[in-house]
Amino acid sequence: MSTAAKTPDGLVIVDKPSGFTSHDVVAKMRGIAKTRRVGHAGTLDPMATGVLVLGVERATKLLGHLALTEKEYLGTIRLGQDTVTDDAEGEITSSTDASKVTREGIDAGVAELSGAIMQVPSKVSAIKIDGKRSYARVRGGEEFEIPARPVTVSSFRVYDVREAVAEDGTPVLDLVVSVVCSSGTYIRALARDLGASLGVGGHLTALRRTRVGPYGIDAARTLDQLQESLTVMPVAEAASAAFARWDVDQRRGGLLLNGVRLDMPDEYEAGKPVGVFGPGGAFLALVENQKGKAKSLAVFG
Repeated sequence: MSTAAKTPDGLVIVDKPSGFTSHDVVAKMRGIAKTRRVGHAGTLDPMATGVLVLGVERATKLLGHLALTEKEYLGTIRLGQDTVTDDAEGEITSSTDASKVTREGIDAGVAELSGAIMQVPSKVSAIKIDGKRSYARVRGGEEFEIPARPVTVSSFRVYDVREAVAEDGTPVLDLVVSVVCSSGTYIRALARDLGASLGVGGHLTALRRTRVGPYGIDAARTLDQLQESLTVMPVAEAASAAFARWDVDQRRGGLLLNGVRLDMPDEYEAGKPVGVFGPGGAFLALVENQKGKAKSLAVFG
């Protein structure tokens, strides 16, 4: 009697199609991988495409740590129109002639939104305010404010400025941009805030995520490609790419797996996940340096 092949542990780097929520992609992957044990590291708005990192089987234990990593995007910002969602999915709330906006003005606005900044997330988002999703409060007609929070925009570059005319006849400018930022940064909020600083309004019209941590678009596969051939990055390879590496011998590996809090070398920064590898490159655990001792975050050995 034949037995079904076991679903391998590891990460699947998906090139998410537009129109799919992150949950839609997870549901699809459960069918492709034939397992319920699938999760994602950080959401991607339905309008956006590009890198969405999924974990299958035991690799789901890595996802919470991967979600906190740096991300990279390519996008298009339209100056001259605000929308209720700060992107092209929402209805237009104002239109202003943007033809007089200069490149110098744009560059100054971009500079103000670069580095360590305080950002107010978009109201139509999954942020929880007093335990309730922000988008649900918007749908219910509630008046509320979202507090600003710190994010880091390490790179915000404008590659092209294109004159265009919106459907309502308003002269607008479309900016082709790239952004490298910390987890929790809303690119549509950058579009909104850039438009506001220039006095003409702005929203995001296209977005493609090209990198999450060390995982780039080159490694991503479409859902159709994954349906044809499920490509899983082994959990040891995924951890080695994403986290600092600590190689231990068999004795210390066994002690770690049994919950002994071993002394960690000084080179590992406190509070940062570290992958522990045993003889032969076996991935044993994810730990962090807590006062010089290895605190276990997830066990794989």
